[in-house]
Amino acid sequence: MTNSIPEIRDTDFMLVIGSNTSEAHPIIAMEMKQAVRRGAKLAVADPRAIWMSSIADWHLQIEAGSDVWLLNALAHVIIAEGLEDKEWIAENTEGFAAVKETVASYTPEKAEEVTGVPADMIREVARAYATTRKAGIYYTLGITEHTTGTDNVYALSNLVLMTGHLGGPSMGMNPLRGQNNVQGANDSGATPVFYPGYQWAKDEEVRAKFSAAWGVEQPDVPGLNLNEMMKKVGTQIKGMYLMGEDIVMSEPNVGRLEKALNDIEFMVVQDIFLNESCRYADVVLPAAAFAEKDGVFTNTDRRVQRVRKAIEPPGQARADWEIILDVMDRSGYENPPYEGIADIYAEMASLAPKFAGISHERIEDDGLQWPVHTMDAPSTIYLHKGGVLRGKGLFQAVEYRAPFEQADPEYPLVLSTGRTLYHYNAATQTRRVDGLTEKQPEAFIEIHPRTARVLSVDDGAMVDVVTRRGRVRCRAMVSRQVKRNTIWMPFHFAEARANLLTTDAGDAVTGTGEYKVCAARIEPVDDPDVRNVFPGSYQTPVELTAKQ
Repeated sequence: MTNSIPEIRDTDFMLVIGSNTSEAHPIIAMEMKQAVRRGAKLAVADPRAIWMSSIADWHLQIEAGSDVWLLNALAHVIIAEGLEDKEWIAENTEGFAAVKETVASYTPEKAEEVTGVPADMIREVARAYATTRKAGIYYTLGITEHTTGTDNVYALSNLVLMTGHLGGPSMGMNPLRGQNNVQGANDSGATPVFYPGYQWAKDEEVRAKFSAAWGVEQPDVPGLNLNEMMKKVGTQIKGMYLMGEDIVMSEPNVGRLEKALNDIEFMVVQDIFLNESCRYADVVLPAAAFAEKDGVFTNTDRRVQRVRKAIEPPGQARADWEIILDVMDRSGYENPPYEGIADIYAEMASLAPKFAGISHERIEDDGLQWPVHTMDAPSTIYLHKGGVLRGKGLFQAVEYRAPFEQADPEYPLVLSTGRTLYHYNAATQTRRVDGLTEKQPEAFIEIHPRTARVLSVDDGAMVDVVTRRGRVRCRAMVSRQVKRNTIWMPFHFAEARANLLTTDAGDAVTGTGEYKVCAARIEPVDDPDVRNVFPGSYQTPVELTAKQ
């Protein structure tokens, strides 16, 4: 996030796009609710009628995958009506001319034809955003989990840059991170193209620095991104080490992946519970949960905070860093120079300028928001104060590209997937909690009432959801939250895995799969007593059979 979570309550305009904030980020949603109660305007762009849209001034209920059309149309209105911040653009950006030329043809009237959002609403939202100083954009996976995810982010960035909504409080561009400490994982180099602190892996000086620090020559070829890795499992990739990730639940087109997992030679799973991926593991390493270890977490607004052990881990479970050091030692990397977690973070801080002023001692009581370049520097509450960090903000002109897969006569509906309030991601933890399971015990598919009538599907009936990749049986939920041509399904349930259905077509830059759009159909189930045709449930533990 360019800005901070506490700043949200003081904003005067919020564009929430591709984010079911009240269910996926309920604490952040509370800040948004406070802002609305105080009088802030709220625009929600989402194909579904979510809770946030019920308190919004505008619900831009777009067709799934039409984000670039909508965002370019907003930019069109801002420029056509002279609402862009010309002085700020001239002093702080580059590439505006190309964006201005591109969005000239994206009129609100044409956008209405593609997105389904009324042209007048597009104009109202564009004017409100451009003319409000404290205006922030908030987005999550509904923007990035597309084959055009990078284009979507560029189009959002264009809006921020052309209005000068950067470098001040309660504004900016704010991706809401989807998982605990996912920001910290990226900060520490858990990507194929960056070393810790977002230092470019293709930079020779950066590679030389880490080669010297680690005593291992660093390759000049970046690694594979997640989508690329999953497609090479069983062929180029013969061994895997999974840590806190249940790929047979979370990866798209997982049926193809499961076949490939049968062809790998060795797989390790390191996790706090046995999960579905453990069925393919040769070794399971029991890890400690957050309350059972010391360490550092970094939240979505770049805030580095201490995590302290409250209880001892059960059985043979150990902290992740202890397990990894043992693996390093037994792999031939002798005598790692760490006596504890403070040493590990200190090494990262010494090699990454963004974190150079952060230490366990400095965050003993309160966290710090990076970048913190020196030991006497304060938190950076919001980014780009006093000027864009890269020197000039770079506009990126993007054209609309249709989703990889669209509805057709054989598969006439558009399936999208996501999270619910009661469960979390692969539900490795939440489906073990009786109260949460009682609130939401099984998978379901949301269907518009008219679509249900055409298909002779009653509310609560069992149906098969079918795509080109698989078939999943679950319960129908007749709901006006979705549009007539769309259906929506959570991905938390092992016995009815939504990701048996999704396509693994990925974004050209990041490789992120298109979880939010694929062609599907609904087939009623004749026998109402037939429940599931897929194995696996968290009601009983996964049975592990050692490979011979």
